[in-house]
This record gives sequence, structure tokens and C-alpha cells, in this order.
Amino acid sequence: MRALYDAHASVLLAYAIRLTGGDRARAEDIVQETLVRAWRNLDRLDDSVAPVRPWLFTVAQRVAIDAHRARRARPTEVGDEMLAVLPALDELEGTLDRIVVTEALDSLSVEHRAVIVETYYRGRSVAETAEVLRIPPGTVKSRCYYALRALKLALVERGVST
Repeated sequence: MRALYDAHASVLLAYAIRLTGGDRARAEDIVQETLVRAWRNLDRLDDSVAPVRPWLFTVAQRVAIDAHRARRARPTEVGDEMLAVLPALDELEGTLDRIVVTEALDSLSVEHRAVIVETYYRGRSVAETAEVLRIPPGTVKSRCYYALRALKLALVERGVST
């Protein structure tokens, strides 16, 4: 095996580098796998009967093809830049709270949700909300009261509030 490695490894590595488009790490993996397969078939490889190098090149090419197909079958790997967009642990609780509150808001009627969004999230006064929604200010106050009660109930059902 040592003689096989000494005679063919450097040429095989150069070939594998070309197969991988210059990726030395993948090329080394291909050479390693090729030599493992050669070691498993050592009893059938005899340079005096038939040249071994063409067999090694064929095996290397097939290993490269298999590796390429395997990479295409898996989802693409993402780099570290995707980790930068993920919330940190201290931000995670706030994110989860927002998700639960959003779900609870979605369970409200359209009228109640509109009043909550305008007054609490957009910071509008009762008069401004009444103007935007084209309803009387008294209706805004009433809907706000009942919307907050419904929201509290929706949150209790989700185990968030008591």
C-alpha cells in the first residue's frame, strides 16, 4: 500500500484538484477515499498484470461524481452571515412574546383588532383613531375596552397572562 501511495498519490491529488475546480480539501478527500478503495482491492491490483493508475483515476472520478451528487441532494449550506440575522438569546424571549401576541391579535374580530392597532401600535388618540376608522369616538372607546378584554382572554388561553 505504501508503494502504491508513493507512486500515485501526488498525480492522483493533482487530478482530483482539477475534478473539484481547485478545492484542495475536497480533492484530498477524494484521494483518501480512492486509496481506501484501492486498499480494499489490493489483492486485485497488480501493476505487473495491468496498470493500476487508470483504475485509480476511474475510481477518483467516480468518487468525485458521487460526492457532487450527494452535495446536490442535500440542502445548501448557509454561511455565518445567516447567523447574524438570528436573534440572540436575550432577544429570543421578546420575539416569542411578539409571536404569541400577534396570534392573539389575529384571534380578535376585525373591528377590535383595528382599534388596538391604531391606538396601541400606531399611538393614535381616540379622536385620531375615530377619524381614521370613520367611527364615533365613543365607539372607539367601547371597542378598545372589549378588544382588550378579548385580547387578555386570548393570551390566557395561550398560557401567557393570568
